[in-house]
Amino acid sequence: MKSVYYFHLAALLAAAGAQVSRAGIIQDVRSAIADSNFELGERRVREYLAKEGTKPEGLEALSWLGRGALAAKRYDEAELYAAETRKLVLETLKKRPVDSDANTPIALGASIEVHANVLNARGQRSEAVAMLRRELQKYHGTSIRTRLQKNIHLLSLEGKPAPALEVAEWLNAKPAPIEKLKGHPVLLFFWAHWCGDCKAQAPLIARLMEKYGPKGLVLVGPTQRYGYVARGEDAPPEKEKPYIESVRREQYGALAKMAVPVSEENFKSYGASSTPTLVLLDREGVVRMYHPGKMTYEELEEQLEKVTR
Repeated sequence: MKSVYYFHLAALLAAAGAQVSRAGIIQDVRSAIADSNFELGERRVREYLAKEGTKPEGLEALSWLGRGALAAKRYDEAELYAAETRKLVLETLKKRPVDSDANTPIALGASIEVHANVLNARGQRSEAVAMLRRELQKYHGTSIRTRLQKNIHLLSLEGKPAPALEVAEWLNAKPAPIEKLKGHPVLLFFWAHWCGDCKAQAPLIARLMEKYGPKGLVLVGPTQRYGYVARGEDAPPEKEKPYIESVRREQYGALAKMAVPVSEENFKSYGASSTPTLVLLDREGVVRMYHPGKMTYEELEEQLEKVTR
């Protein structure tokens, strides 16, 4: 049986392939992992590091070896790759900030994530959560905050009260604060204007709302600005918000009643570094499902049955 992290990695590989092309070494290693050819991936990374030193692209490529080993349940190897990645990253951070380039925070975040997941796989969940919280405190002001929060939530959020949502800015109807929605099961659908998986998820959610809306289910769709609009064109906040609204109307018409808080902080506090991220609350405001990535109709229906009885 394949692990949850295996499917998470498969989603990451697919998403990475759809992004703007990165250095060849990263693509080579991703391809090797996708083919389960760890020996080739290892060889390519070692050749690159020997020739180029600890450039950010090489560090990210090394971090992919850790993620691949973890997905394959090769925990000792995953731990070694994560430790090596982190050591090399920390050496480079003596000379520059975490977010001075795009690759370094990915490598650092992956090394911490893999370490935590290895601990959890070995039955040390509390130690994994404690480690992640220490790292979150250390890197709270950087781009990896959201990723670290996601991993904390994956290990510990279910069964806990839902974090508050910031609702100072919104599209469509004004969202109610989470605490005002007690008595209703609530589905949070974190989406992004550029996200194809989010657009594919929307019709499934619309069908489920037809079934469970009469049972009290409330849908809230948090989103945020990303600094650009169509075709990656840079956009200031006052230009991006109308663009997000146009996407909502054109692509999410089946969810016309969905309240949409617009807040970067919501994504950080919920760890929504993957879109879509789906979070399900029971009638008491307790999280019963935390799921980065898309879900099938049947998977989501099974979870909704539990909170709408």
